[in-house]
Amino acid sequence: MPVPATPEQIRTLLAELKELRSSCLAMEKEFGASIADACSQSQRSVQNLLHYLALRKHDLRDLQSRLAALGLSSLGRSESSALAAVESVIAVVETLAAEKLSERSPCVEFNAGSAILTAQADQLLGTTPKGRAVRIMVTMGTEAAGSYELVKELVEAGMDVMRVNCAHDSASEWERMIDHMRRANTELGKHCRVVMDLAGPKLRTGPVHRGHHVVRWRVERNALGAACKPARIAIVGPRTSGGVPPVDAVLPVPAAILSAVVVGDTIRIRDSRKKKRELTVIKKADHHCICTCEQGAYVLSHAVLSLLRNGEKIARGHVGELPFVEEPLRLKTGDRLVLTRTEDTPRTQRHRELPHISCSLPEVFSTAQAGQPIFFDDGKIEGRIREVSRDRIVVEIVHAGAGGAKLGSAKGINLPETDLGIGAMTEKDRHDLDFVAEHADIAGMSFVRRPEDVLELQQALAARGKVDMGIILKIESRQGFDQLPFIMMAALRQQPAGIMVARGDLAVEIGFERLAEVQEEILWLSEAAHMPVIWATQVLETLAKTGTPSRAEVTDAAMGVGAECVMLNKGEHIVEAVRFLDHVLHRMQAHHLKKRSMLRKLAVAEVSVAGHDAQAKARGGKRSATVAA
Repeated sequence: MPVPATPEQIRTLLAELKELRSSCLAMEKEFGASIADACSQSQRSVQNLLHYLALRKHDLRDLQSRLAALGLSSLGRSESSALAAVESVIAVVETLAAEKLSERSPCVEFNAGSAILTAQADQLLGTTPKGRAVRIMVTMGTEAAGSYELVKELVEAGMDVMRVNCAHDSASEWERMIDHMRRANTELGKHCRVVMDLAGPKLRTGPVHRGHHVVRWRVERNALGAACKPARIAIVGPRTSGGVPPVDAVLPVPAAILSAVVVGDTIRIRDSRKKKRELTVIKKADHHCICTCEQGAYVLSHAVLSLLRNGEKIARGHVGELPFVEEPLRLKTGDRLVLTRTEDTPRTQRHRELPHISCSLPEVFSTAQAGQPIFFDDGKIEGRIREVSRDRIVVEIVHAGAGGAKLGSAKGINLPETDLGIGAMTEKDRHDLDFVAEHADIAGMSFVRRPEDVLELQQALAARGKVDMGIILKIESRQGFDQLPFIMMAALRQQPAGIMVARGDLAVEIGFERLAEVQEEILWLSEAAHMPVIWATQVLETLAKTGTPSRAEVTDAAMGVGAECVMLNKGEHIVEAVRFLDHVLHRMQAHHLKKRSMLRKLAVAEVSVAGHDAQAKARGGKRSATVAA
């Protein structure tokens, strides 16, 4: 039962609420130019975002508890209509205090905020199918370019948005994927859309040149160690390409040996460990033969082989050139690693014995500083920068798991506290944008860290005659999260725009222990800006790859009902994953109700025009019109 409040308590509440209203109006005034710069459809959204940020500059938890004790709204679901929520409570408390009702300030009224968000989501991502309010986005693998049936199955199973990642494949594959989707839409009466993600600048490890030209095959064994399924190896000629059935390994051999082989022969090879392995020929074709072997092996290029028939050696030769398999660097806690500008950066005498690897962005060497953290391979390896020079960075490994970790080529590098000073668009992205503008419904931008990145994308699309093309901004770094309010205000200069929560890189950048609260904050801010959210990274990943979901990822997928779209990544069982997610979202739709949030103070809400201008000046950028006073 609500507890009656004393007159003094009511007056105190009213004063606090009016102070909140004043804070909202002051923030609106400070960023008046940002509201004016927004497109006409989004000006109320920028206004509401500013009101919400003003609320979240305060710790309101005690106020919420006192309001709830009186049976009043505790402001816990105020995102889409922030000032209206405050004004409504003020009106009730003024009535309790027997005061004259104060004049309401212009703002986004109740129900209007959620209606604006729904309209924005529909405009960007398309309308939702019957029975669920959350769309399903699916990332395409290369196989989608060659299989209309796969794409049709995905559309039929519930895919609402096809995602094409410009970091992979080429324009010819992209075009075939999109053509398949358009055809499926026509045949099925669907309205699936396509988003193309620009790759952005990728900070990755360079090649690892250590390794061997080798093939390996394994043998399946039972609980007693006996071979229960022999390995299958294809023997091919030196110039054979294609036409070989699925096998565990392929060995090129001299043409004379291949032509001499008959079913029942034995091919004897000495592997890299000097162990003899015997392969039994079970099938002969025109350009290859299939053998079985009941022992595992590592076979190197040029290994000696013999062809035996009825126990007698009838031919001898060498294995041909095999593919190169890199040997990753092995790192343990306490080790030191040298990151170099290029592959051929000379080794200094002092660091000659340390493991070396290059990286893909030379800007790192002019911006990184000693003492800053650095992460490799999705956070599996954590380091601390100890030395920085023009051509190399010395890193101390501070965490690599109990038994150490391997670091290979093309693995991601994260520098959460380093401002790399580079934009989100590369020359490749600008080239790819020509294709995106012509073929896609939505342009996705990776590596968004500042509002200038958004303005550059908008200008590039306008130059291609696509001023109204929808955009999705991928938040995957600490800097992108810290600058999120300004990024949103820049995006709302045009319509429509959405936010993708890239939880993989974000977890590495801000720390796994903070991911849950940060992803929730992004959902709040996006709802305040009436911007649709795409819930991404590892959703039902085990199901998509293996066909069986884990319990944790089913719960995670259900959490996606708080967003406007959930993204699945590619996998062998992706069609089953789409059907499963469609079913989960349908069921959650009947049960889900966003719960009251406790409004503690948010660091990301501490925004000001002066502070943003100082940051822009420090990184050498121009003062953004989006936040100009």
